[in-house]
Amino acid sequence: QWVCFVLFFQAMLFYIPRYLWKTWEGGRIKMLVLDLNCPIVNEDCKLDRKRLLVDYFTSNLHMQNFYAFRFFICEVLNFINVVGQIFFMDFFLDGEFSTYGSDVLRFTEMEPEEREDPMARVFPKVTKCTFHKYGPSGSVQKFDGLCVLPL
Repeated sequence: QWVCFVLFFQAMLFYIPRYLWKTWEGGRIKMLVLDLNCPIVNEDCKLDRKRLLVDYFTSNLHMQNFYAFRFFICEVLNFINVVGQIFFMDFFLDGEFSTYGSDVLRFTEMEPEEREDPMARVFPKVTKCTFHKYGPSGSVQKFDGLCVLPL
């Protein structure tokens, strides 16, 4: 029941570095490219724009260190986010995430009679359900049962 909230939380954590970069970058790369990737621009125009770009870089060498620092910060945030998400998923799945790949490899090497699917252990297909139903006296009765989840 918490899976949708966890996935939303993870998506928001991945969105933070992207939002920071889009805010800090402000379209500079698009401006620098100057339609160089456009197939309908002729080669002479592309060559002139490339020369302008090279001149800009040589004249402004070491002037964009703060821009590079912000890019580096976003990359570090992405790395920390990915590593943190791995540990978070392992915590959320009760330690099954870190060994899931090796469990699947062991599963494929076992005899068919001895196999226990790691996917079925981590993501069960049957769970306990509670139903509330009006009984013959008009009061709400609680029924516990097993529900088969759709695949």
